[in-house]
Parts: sequence; C-alpha cells; structure tokens
Amino acid sequence: MERPDFQPLAEIEIDEVKPERRGFTLTGQGPDHAEYRLDVHFGMPLDARTRSVLGELLSHSDLTISRRAPGSGPLAAALRARRDRAHQR
Repeated sequence: MERPDFQPLAEIEIDEVKPERRGFTLTGQGPDHAEYRLDVHFGMPLDARTRSVLGELLSHSDLTISRRAPGSGPLAAALRARRDRAHQR
C-alpha cells in the first residue's frame, strides 16, 4: 500500500546480516554509494532456528527507508486540532 505523504530517503541492498543478542544488524549500500546500517531488535528471545531463518530471509532483502515530513500526517493533524481547541477556550 503506497503512502504518498512518506518520502523515500534511501533504497538499500543488504550486503551483510550480523546476528546480535536480541536481533540483527543489517548493512548495505545505497545508490548514492553511502553505507547504511540498520539495527533490528526484538522484544523476545530468538531460538537458534528462528534466528537462522530470519537471518537468511534478511540477507536476501532490500530496504526502503522513508519518512513523513514533519508536521504532516494524521498524528500531526490531531495534535494541531487539539492545540487549536485549547486556544479557543
């Protein structure tokens, strides 16, 4: 599902997946030739088999990092509405 209010910052091809205590560290290079790193942490322990399967899946993945412009989106709109109501009182 495409979300038009999010702007892509980087598309990264994963080169390495390093297992960590509670997740993984993924590194790769973007089309701008910069090196990127993403740390993924899980709130639960991973058994050896799950860690192996996730590591294999992640090593064959690409990432797109996107962000929403500050002050846009439903949360920002709700906060502005709340602020406006408070100023009307």
